[in-house]
Amino acid sequence: MNSFRWLRPAARQLSLATTRNYSNRPSLTPPRGWTPTPFVTETVGGGWHTYDIFSRLLKERIVCLNGEVDETLSASIVAQLLFLEADNPEKPIHLYINSPGGSVTAGLAVYDTMTYISAPVSTICVGQAASMGSLLLCGGHPGKRYCLPHSSVMVHQPSGGYFGQATDIAIHAKEILRVRRQLNEIYKLHLTKEMSLDEIEKWMERDYFMGGAGGVGDGDCR
Repeated sequence: MNSFRWLRPAARQLSLATTRNYSNRPSLTPPRGWTPTPFVTETVGGGWHTYDIFSRLLKERIVCLNGEVDETLSASIVAQLLFLEADNPEKPIHLYINSPGGSVTAGLAVYDTMTYISAPVSTICVGQAASMGSLLLCGGHPGKRYCLPHSSVMVHQPSGGYFGQATDIAIHAKEILRVRRQLNEIYKLHLTKEMSLDEIEKWMERDYFMGGAGGVGDGDCR
């Protein structure tokens, strides 16, 4: 890049523009983690209308929660739930979950929206519902929580870390214990199997895996 300093202004401008043109060329190799999105074309009123597959599923009141639960995914799911609620507050919504978990606050934003809206939300585990994903699965409408045969569910206690002064560390430790109890109370509220908070805390002490046939809490997914 230093060699550009020795070029005349016009030549330097041309060289930089040429470099930008090459760098902006589309790569023939998809970036890592890239997922192709299929498109669906339908005949509407004698014309053609093309949707990406997720928008088409949204028309059928189907929402897909795929991947790690973070603020971006949470905002998307919350927006879709609110849109479907505004469209028809009585018609069921189907939430398909395939998630390894993620942020507690982002997940609770989705959970609170699910329980806030009037439309019943059916939850279906496809692949896995681990950590925060299992709580969202558990938060579905009673009698409308499902696990596909080869899916898996994993529950455990929340984790976190903080660096700072000793007083601040103590404050954050107290907060994570509060969040842990809050999550345990949510599980207790939705489990079909009667369990005390102490039993749930012991149950979630370490990673606990269940197959689709068992589901959350030995029979919650049904």
